[in-house]
Amino acid sequence: MRDLKGSGLTDRLAAAAEAKAALLAKMKPKPTVTAPQGETRAAAKEAALKAVREARADEKEAAKLASADKAAAVQAAIAADEEAALAEKRGARKERKQLTKAEAQAKRDARYAARKAR
Repeated sequence: MRDLKGSGLTDRLAAAAEAKAALLAKMKPKPTVTAPQGETRAAAKEAALKAVREARADEKEAAKLASADKAAAVQAAIAADEEAALAEKRGARKERKQLTKAEAQAKRDARYAARKAR
């Protein structure tokens, strides 16, 4: 009759083993979904520093180009002034040559007229 109730030793041992297995299964850690790691503070700081460095490099390059343009403009102004002075000098020389040439022509004409008068 005992077998009908299911209270035999093996049945009790089996039930205890099942209960123990169920308890262990409850306690067993379940696999979890881990969130992807975001940027770490060091990586964020490095990115910010990189951005600042690039901005400074761009500013430095822009200043360098502006300085070069300014120097080129000054150089062009100096060259233009020198060209203007040279052109003025040439004009004055041409004018002097024309006057000298006219004076020489007048002297020749005077000598010619003096010879004709004799």
